[in-house]
Amino acid sequence: MRLATIRTATGLRAVRIDEEAGRAVETGDADVRALLEHEDWSERAATAAGPVHDLAGLDYAPLVPTPEKIICVGLNYRDHVAEMGNELPTHPTLFAKYAPSLIGAYDDIVLPPESQAVDWEVELTIVIGRSVRRADATTALAAIAGYTVLNDVSMRDYQNRTKQFLQGKTWESSTPLGPWLVTKDELPAPDGTGLAVSTVLDGETVQNSTTDQLVFGVAELVGYVSTIVTLNPGDVIATGTPGGVGHARKPPRYLTDGATVVTTIAGVGELRNTCRAEKS
Repeated sequence: MRLATIRTATGLRAVRIDEEAGRAVETGDADVRALLEHEDWSERAATAAGPVHDLAGLDYAPLVPTPEKIICVGLNYRDHVAEMGNELPTHPTLFAKYAPSLIGAYDDIVLPPESQAVDWEVELTIVIGRSVRRADATTALAAIAGYTVLNDVSMRDYQNRTKQFLQGKTWESSTPLGPWLVTKDELPAPDGTGLAVSTVLDGETVQNSTTDQLVFGVAELVGYVSTIVTLNPGDVIATGTPGGVGHARKPPRYLTDGATVVTTIAGVGELRNTCRAEKS
C-alpha cells in the first residue's frame, strides 16, 4: 500500500495511492501523520472510500508535513564513509531537521544566497507507525509503517563551520520528502535491504549504490533512537546517504540555480526537484 499527503483546493489531505486504477482516494485525515495516529491506520487506509483524485497531476505536499521529529543519520553508508576519509562509526551519528525545511516531492529546492556549497544526499527514510520506546529488533521493525525518500540537501560551508551538523542541514524549503509512504509488505525485504539508491543530476548519475551498504540497519536505528526518545507515529528517520556526494569530488561539485536533481530508491519512490536561487 502507498500513502501520500496531497494539496487540494480545500487544504491538505491524506490519500491512498491506487496506481493501477490511476487514482488517489482520501482517507478522511488531514495528512499522513494524522492517519498514522490511528491505531488501525492500515485498515483505515485500505478501506477508505473518500473523495477521489486523478493520479496524474497530484500536487504532493511533504509526505509528513509536520513530523514531531525528523532524525537524520550521518556517515551510515560504507562507501560514503570511505569517500569522506572517515572510519566506520561505532555508534550512529544523529542530527535533526525542522519541519520548515521540508518540501514536496516535486517542489523547488531553494538555494539560499548565504551558501555556495549546496550538496545532494539521497536517503531511504523510515516512517514510524506506532509509538515505541527502548525497542528491541523485533519491536523496532514492527513500529515501522513503511519507507519513503528524502534528499538531505546540505549546505556544506555552514555544516563544516563546527563539529555539529545541524546548521548546514535544516535550511528552509531545502529538503524534499515523499512522494509517498510504501508499506513494508510492498518491498522485497521488510527491513529495506537490497534496494538500489541513486541520484541523477542534470542527467548524470552521481550516486549509485544499494541499501546493503548501510552500517546500521533500520531496526538498529529505530532501537537506538527510541532508547533516547519515544518515537511516535509520523516521525521520520533518514538513514544516511551513499557515496557520490558533491562535496567529496575533486573539485567539489554543488547544486546550482536551474539544476534538476532526481533522487530514487527502487521500489519506494522518486523525488524530482529543480533548484532555484532564493528570491529576495
